[in-house]
Amino acid sequence: MPSQPLRIASINTNGIRAAYRKGMGAWLDARGVDILAIQEVRASTEDVQGLLGADWDILHDPASAKGRAGVAIASRRAASIHRVVLGPDDFDSAGRWLEADYEVNGKIVTVVSTYVHSGEADSPKQVEKYKFLDAMLERLPELQKHSDYAVVLGDLNVGHRKLDIKNWRGNVKRAGFLPEERAYFDRILGAEDDPDYNAGGGLGWVDVGRRFSGDVDGPYTWWSWRGQAFDNDTGWRIDYQLATPALAATVKKYAVDRAAAYDERWSDHTPVVVDYAV
Repeated sequence: MPSQPLRIASINTNGIRAAYRKGMGAWLDARGVDILAIQEVRASTEDVQGLLGADWDILHDPASAKGRAGVAIASRRAASIHRVVLGPDDFDSAGRWLEADYEVNGKIVTVVSTYVHSGEADSPKQVEKYKFLDAMLERLPELQKHSDYAVVLGDLNVGHRKLDIKNWRGNVKRAGFLPEERAYFDRILGAEDDPDYNAGGGLGWVDVGRRFSGDVDGPYTWWSWRGQAFDNDTGWRIDYQLATPALAATVKKYAVDRAAAYDERWSDHTPVVVDYAV
């Protein structure tokens, strides 16, 4: 890995082949990313390698159902080890959780690309989402024991605070902003009304985007393709980089690479890019 800050990015591509047709490759070529976490790959490992090129080492965990979900981690140097197991043996997390360890300046940096279920209130889809979040809560403390420098990043499909959704009042009964979902993030990060929020008050993880941006609306990372949502910035902040305190302390820069115009978008999500001076 380079001696300059380690640049880690995350993007839900909403199908990587379609994203490349619309311009993802130009973004990646210009961005200087060292490790890229991808969600909703919806393609084969061969497809991903062919699109990114031979300079990238690709780890890919496809979903059980072809053409659905899928998570990947692309890096400029191969991982020392990777893992895909999450939750009990009878739990299907395929295509939604991928861990990899990288040696950076004598330290082990653990990177997790994850894609949490979108869910649907009062439906079996929501039950599956809660099962996944339960499995995350069990795994996160184990990751902290494994490495002081760990980051869980990707499309977590939950807006934790009112600041994370433009129209939060209209979404309090909708999956993605349900009180039960937000309570999981209270446990991970700390409750919104807790003075230790985002400072180790929960399980000890840090929401890098919120810490770096402060108490402001957004910056949002997802906008519907419909209507004027993008032009009016009526978005959701559901793409995160959650870091251990030791790694969060090294953050030098946080960026949301929002497209300049609607017709320049190559996904309904936007990349989240963080520089870590490990």
